[in-house]
Amino acid sequence: MEAGADTLQKALQINLDLRWYGTIAEIGAGQEVARWFFRAGGAAGTVAKSMSAYDMAVSDAVYGKSDRYVSKGRLQAMLDREFQLNLDRLSDERGDETAFFAFADTVVARSYRGGNECHGWMGVKFQSHPRDEPSQIVLHVRMLDGEAAQQQEALGVVGVNLLHAAFFEHHEPERLIERLLDQLTTGRIEIDMVELKGIEFRAVDNRLMALKLVQLGLSGAAMFGADRQVLQPSEVLRKKAILVERGSFRPPTVVNLDMLEAARAKFEDDPAVAGREILMLTELTMANLRAGGDTVDRRDFLARADLLSACGMTVLISDFLAYHRLAAYLAWRTDGRIGMVMGVPSLLSLFDEADHADLPGGILESFGRLFKNHLRLFVYPMLRNREVVTVETASVAAELQPLYEYLSRRGSFVGLDNYKPDYLPILSRDVLERIPTDDDGWESMVPAEVCELIKKRGFFGYQKARG
Repeated sequence: MEAGADTLQKALQINLDLRWYGTIAEIGAGQEVARWFFRAGGAAGTVAKSMSAYDMAVSDAVYGKSDRYVSKGRLQAMLDREFQLNLDRLSDERGDETAFFAFADTVVARSYRGGNECHGWMGVKFQSHPRDEPSQIVLHVRMLDGEAAQQQEALGVVGVNLLHAAFFEHHEPERLIERLLDQLTTGRIEIDMVELKGIEFRAVDNRLMALKLVQLGLSGAAMFGADRQVLQPSEVLRKKAILVERGSFRPPTVVNLDMLEAARAKFEDDPAVAGREILMLTELTMANLRAGGDTVDRRDFLARADLLSACGMTVLISDFLAYHRLAAYLAWRTDGRIGMVMGVPSLLSLFDEADHADLPGGILESFGRLFKNHLRLFVYPMLRNREVVTVETASVAAELQPLYEYLSRRGSFVGLDNYKPDYLPILSRDVLERIPTDDDGWESMVPAEVCELIKKRGFFGYQKARG
């Protein structure tokens, strides 16, 4: 079946189901979603109103003033107003038999001149049953096709998928996520944020939905804040100076936090960082979360996420095993300085040539991609045989030592000499081994808020009833 035929069939199925009735409001890329319903036939059974508001003054008159027209705030204003209008105008007449909905999108597709970011916000606010409280799904999409017409077509398909999934798959949130790119590829559309809320999704943890996006390849990365709310990465990263620490955080230790704070002190000394807001990120990679298997232990993931939230950290989940891919992702979203925080063992592992075999230029190409835009690695010492190993004293394979020394001289490595010596013997794996035992020595190895939460929630095998 062709993509268009499948999408048309979905639109027709919605049109012929008399339960849902509502509004489709679109700003910025034409009536791409509404068009499918009118093409399918029977749209009078679904669409109470279809509208566009391209002129900013007209849009402001309908939805209120907005600093940014392609934003989550503008989308929410559209959803709220159109949904409420349906209730106000139609509830008395058909509220007992009809579940109302409002679909909206606000999008910027490729302009005539080209070169702009092609992205948008899309969402649906809907009743799953007549007279029910509303539920809502909001997503942020990036359109990757080279031509405006192709972007618009892809946007229309995603919109139909969203409405169909909301109406027929809302009881299975993870399946709902899977259906969003039906008949599309991740080379055409990227979805880097999804948020489900309302009565149908009251049991949903949106951090798991963020994880699902990356697992499915709908996005290379997803993000959530210390308040556990999902974030749209481009908006959070825009114009900021970024410090990111990759780790297992199983659990987060005092060393993890000291690494970031020590790096921040050095990072702030860079004249290019002056006047910029610094965003500190903790990154969990899918490779780490899978731990060598094919699946992710969701309880383990949420435990780590909760502990990082307790530390006030913003969390990035990524599918970027190679550091240069993470660097490229961040550099595309900010013009600020980027620093990566790591220990000496991670720095030394970067000099394993086997890890760069996927690139035609091998390790040299990998480092060329990593260190462009003045990116720096902030490196925390390690303890080896009771000796402190630093950037200055570490060594790599003899044939790579000249490369190591060159990068060190050019300032690509920043040694963190402002570390806490007492922390060097602390290793996450040792903490993890002690938690389920009678040895309470681990408690001083983690931040107080992490210790409290591990005990309260029984994370990592901790026995709450232990005397």
